Amino acid sequence: MAYPLVRNRRLRSSTALRNLVRETTIGVNDFIAPIFVTEGVGVKDEITSMPGVYHWSLDTMEQELREIVDLGIQAVLLFGVPDHKDATGTSAYEDNGIVQKAIRKIKSIYPDLVVIADTCLCQFTDHGHCGVVHTTECGAQIDNDESLVLLTKAAVSQAKAGADIIAPSNMMDGFVAAIRQGLDEAGFTNIPIMSYSVKFSSAYYGPFREAAHSSPKFGDRRTYQMDSANAREALREAQADVEEGADFLMVKPGLAYLDIIRMLRDRYTLPIVSYNVSAEYSMVKAAAMQGWIDERAIVLETLLGMKRAGADLIITYHAKDAARWLQEN
Repeated sequence: MAYPLVRNRRLRSSTALRNLVRETTIGVNDFIAPIFVTEGVGVKDEITSMPGVYHWSLDTMEQELREIVDLGIQAVLLFGVPDHKDATGTSAYEDNGIVQKAIRKIKSIYPDLVVIADTCLCQFTDHGHCGVVHTTECGAQIDNDESLVLLTKAAVSQAKAGADIIAPSNMMDGFVAAIRQGLDEAGFTNIPIMSYSVKFSSAYYGPFREAAHSSPKFGDRRTYQMDSANAREALREAQADVEEGADFLMVKPGLAYLDIIRMLRDRYTLPIVSYNVSAEYSMVKAAAMQGWIDERAIVLETLLGMKRAGADLIITYHAKDAARWLQEN
């Protein structure tokens, strides 16, 4: 059947009618708010390349947490910026590391807030890579299996501190299996793993590396993060994590990889997470500050697009703004 019998505009004639037939919705329960915590006292330092996003010290972060909770956001993704770095990222798995202290602090103030701990070594190593580096005749190499030992230690220490979810972002082979085994052996069989299953080597991470102080001191991360051109490989990565016991599958970045989100959604029943990453945030902020775009409309359309592609949850630096805008709606 075709026009004039079929008139698709019939279902668009009023706001109420459009609301009735809307296929995809976004709400505050879809959002996870990242937070950067650092050592020191009285710290509230805006990240230059991410307007509106701050480094917080343990004594000031309650201001940010209160705002997040008051807006109805139920989960935060925690990143730590330590004051000590070394070759093996020791402060990533110390019981008194910045992430561990922040987890305990957050849970003491807001015990019902879901704390997701990013589990990686790059913020904590003096070389900025996500694993253990060995120098050979062929140059610097990331030792996959040796790195898994330290990543597992970090995950267990985060769980001991009170993390609700472990989110390993390192892209080492076998990281979900290693961390799952480590958590189970330590008695944390109830702690889920939100795996950065499909993490591309992306130009969209630039502002985050300023925020996390995690830029590699040499080379790049292309030997462990994925080639942006590969979709079938993304399915292999996701399948491996499913078989190893992941509880969530994440695609990072989100905006340039909506096709990957849809592919995972069509194949797996696990919750799918989209990471609306730092440059996606910063580009919108920069254009909005110039008056070139309607920030609210752009952000909500982008987040809706991620949900439409198949994401159940969205990690986004726009979380607080989006929550406010949805309340106003």
